Amino acid sequence: MSSHSQDRSIGTVRRALLGVGVAAAALVAVAPVAQTAPQQQVLPGCGPAAPGQPNGKQWPAEPALTIDPTAAYTATLETTCGTVELELDAAAAPRTVNSFAFLSGEGYFDHTRCHRLTTEGIFVLQCGDPTATGMGGPGYRFGDENLAGAVYPAGTVAMANAGPGTNGSQFFLVYRDSTLPPNYTPFGRVVAGMDALTTIANGGVAGGGSDGTPLAEVALDRVSTAAN
Repeated sequence: MSSHSQDRSIGTVRRALLGVGVAAAALVAVAPVAQTAPQQQVLPGCGPAAPGQPNGKQWPAEPALTIDPTAAYTATLETTCGTVELELDAAAAPRTVNSFAFLSGEGYFDHTRCHRLTTEGIFVLQCGDPTATGMGGPGYRFGDENLAGAVYPAGTVAMANAGPGTNGSQFFLVYRDSTLPPNYTPFGRVVAGMDALTTIANGGVAGGGSDGTPLAEVALDRVSTAAN
């Protein structure tokens, strides 16, 4: 990749993967609230969202560690464009997997919309924000994990953030190999359902462009986590 392309990619990363906090204004500009958002569509291969609204729960602190870091965990994302199965890495990212399991157990992700798709420089779908603005979170933040040597090939699941130690609920799914700095906690990988992500990515961004609200109306109808 040329230095010019690298600069463009890193700039896209900074715009696309920040969660909440210091870059909130930029996030609002790119992923606006519902009344001004580009029109989304139910695309072939996708269906309408299940009835229901995000519960929007908030907590004052990160949940206590209750998972077993030596156990195997999986997650199921039931989306409007198909089911995505994840294998979670509790050994490498115990706090992150613990938080994800806690939030999914609380129904926090249910009926939330994946608010951002990036199709140039990096290739990710960002989800986990009940407000669908890029500014929402569970009320707590926690530290980074598993960053040494982190890479982001297709299928990676990692945390979005607003800088070091600001993980909350927003995460992203990598649907094509992406070059990112090792700043985003990888905590799992897609083991089934990449076709659903491909369908979403092929639909592109609502209103054109390469970074913004997906044209496909992508909702997480239900998210569940299990120990195996």
